[in-house]
Amino acid sequence: MNLLRALLVVLVAIAACSSESPKGTAKWQAGDLLAGQAMAVSYSGFREGQHPDRGAGAVNPGRDEILEDLEILVAHDFYLIRLYDSGENSLATLELIREHGLPIKVLLGMWLDAEFSNHEGCPWLLEPIPEEKLAANTLRNVAEIERGIDLATRFSDVVIAVSVGNEALVDWNDHMVPVDKVISYVRQVKASIEQPVTVADNYVWWARSGAALAAELDFLGVHTYPLWEHKTVEEGLAYSLENIKQVRVALPGKPLAILEAGWATAGSGFDEQANEANQKRHFRELSEWARANNTTVFFFEAFDEPWKGDPNNPLDMEKHWGLFNADRSPKQVFQESTETKTP
Repeated sequence: MNLLRALLVVLVAIAACSSESPKGTAKWQAGDLLAGQAMAVSYSGFREGQHPDRGAGAVNPGRDEILEDLEILVAHDFYLIRLYDSGENSLATLELIREHGLPIKVLLGMWLDAEFSNHEGCPWLLEPIPEEKLAANTLRNVAEIERGIDLATRFSDVVIAVSVGNEALVDWNDHMVPVDKVISYVRQVKASIEQPVTVADNYVWWARSGAALAAELDFLGVHTYPLWEHKTVEEGLAYSLENIKQVRVALPGKPLAILEAGWATAGSGFDEQANEANQKRHFRELSEWARANNTTVFFFEAFDEPWKGDPNNPLDMEKHWGLFNADRSPKQVFQESTETKTP
């Protein structure tokens, strides 16, 4: 057993002793801080006109653009970032962190494409995914797992944990992978690397269906988005904590990190709540809670991504979760600190 995983086993044992109050309600567990960081951030570097592979190849940011992004994040005290796949863009990010000696650690992702057609559960998946497409996806997933293992091994000084898949299990997703297959991938990764291994998914899935997978993991990776569930910013923090409590009650004794939580600054249909002032408040409240409760929270996300969502709707909320605009200018949450640092 490697040292990192052995440490987590100790933390699990400690947490298991304190996870239940006398009345049987879950307590917040200690030992959930990754790389010593309470507030971390999700990072994808795609700018205007750039995008990941959508079937005709990717248009990736240049190395100078990635470096600029990383320097912006360090300047705003982000020393832990989450990457979502193990492709060329993530490789360049890892190389730049090492080459420039940047004080950033990485939660590395391994992206899993659909191995099951969830057209009956996903609202925007209108037709079944053809069997040949699913077969091709499975081959790509196998290759992605191998790339992720390679990157985690080669960049063990930078990569502090690995996430196998992202929202590939929750019932509304368009890239579903059967849970037994995810477990198989997790076992392969755990047998091949030294870092702790997790899976990132929605809190509802974890609370309802996560027991078998949780037993395989070093810690749980949970997503919570009160804005998507039409909560006001005044309700946001309390609702997020209730989401996490549901997971704690269902799966006691497992370390947990919040791998996505955020607040969009624009969004059709969410006009009253999706704005920069509310994002600033939600970020502040999550930061205070994360530090007080020794739990890592990855705020989603670093920069707006214009490629996401409806290409004909510039106000599609998917495009507007960044703490910074697509042109890298800061939103309200960081405007004051940026002005203070400007000579």
